[in-house]
Amino acid sequence: MDLRIAATGIPDPDAVEFIRFCYRRRRVGWPELYDEMCGVAARGLFRGLVADDLAEHGIGFSLFDMPALAALAQRIVVEEQAARRPMTVVIAAVVTEEAEATVDVPVVAEPVAVTVVESVSRTGVEPSPRSEAPVRFAAVPAGA
Repeated sequence: MDLRIAATGIPDPDAVEFIRFCYRRRRVGWPELYDEMCGVAARGLFRGLVADDLAEHGIGFSLFDMPALAALAQRIVVEEQAARRPMTVVIAAVVTEEAEATVDVPVVAEPVAVTVVESVSRTGVEPSPRSEAPVRFAAVPAGA
């Protein structure tokens, strides 16, 4: 591992891209990600760079280099997972300054999810025929 990179704490951009490349190939955690990085380096799948070339960029596969590599990989995995989280998209009207002076634009409220539960009691109702299957509703979290 390059001592200049270790001293500054700023990883080489190629080292970061190498770890991102390996993580995107197999979205796994640290021990398996290390195996993937070793395999990619052995085959030269990332820009044709092998383990010796990657060592120049701050990626070391030795036991001595493993704590720094694990910490960098963990940071990148967290960033990648955060980028993949679902987002809420709200469509709102864009108003220019000229339009604000001449037109009253309604305010767009934040979307709200409301759960309504009703209690239904039916007295004196005949049982349903056997051919009708009972209907069951189950609550499911949004985005599932």
